[in-house]
Amino acid sequence: MLGMLPQTLNINGRAYKIRSDYRDILQIIAAFGDKELSDEEKAYVCLKRLFIAMESIPKSDYQDAYEAAVTFIECHISDRKPSPKVVNWEKDEQLIFPAINKVAGMEVRAVPYMHWWTFLGYFQSIDREDIWGFILTIRQKRAKGKKLEKYEKDFLNANRDICEVEFREEKVTTEDSLAKMFNELLKNGGGDNGE
Repeated sequence: MLGMLPQTLNINGRAYKIRSDYRDILQIIAAFGDKELSDEEKAYVCLKRLFIAMESIPKSDYQDAYEAAVTFIECHISDRKPSPKVVNWEKDEQLIFPAINKVAGMEVRAVPYMHWWTFLGYFQSIDREDIWGFILTIRQKRAKGKKLEKYEKDFLNANRDICEVEFREEKVTTEDSLAKMFNELLKNGGGDNGE
């Protein structure tokens, strides 16, 4: 029905209750991005986290349930074309929430429940002139191979860590490893006399 926020998903003619709070969906999205999980494990996390009584869904309907779940998460607006990742909810949390709070006019993390589609609507309404919107614009341009303006390049060069989608891997040098080992020896009493 128009204007309604779904609390159930229909799978092969039967309605199943879902957890529609945005926090649950963000946990599913985090699982989707977890490189240590297989595709099957990601699908399981999605179904188990979203459906309140997943065990009541016949196994023969799992594929349809998963497709319904993804459609719900994408708010029925995906064109199913793969697109480059420009948001990392875990890494970007401290940038995203202030921007969403500004749009919502409240601290959304303080409310006990907020439907995923409401949260997503706030996210999609973030002002591109705010810091998060600006970073997102830079990421989108880079992902599409578009040229950055000079001020965008300057910002990127000065703030590379926040402009990158993924966490940067820390490069451990030999000196760092030796210093760490030395510090551990000192902490554990590794002096000349064995104390």
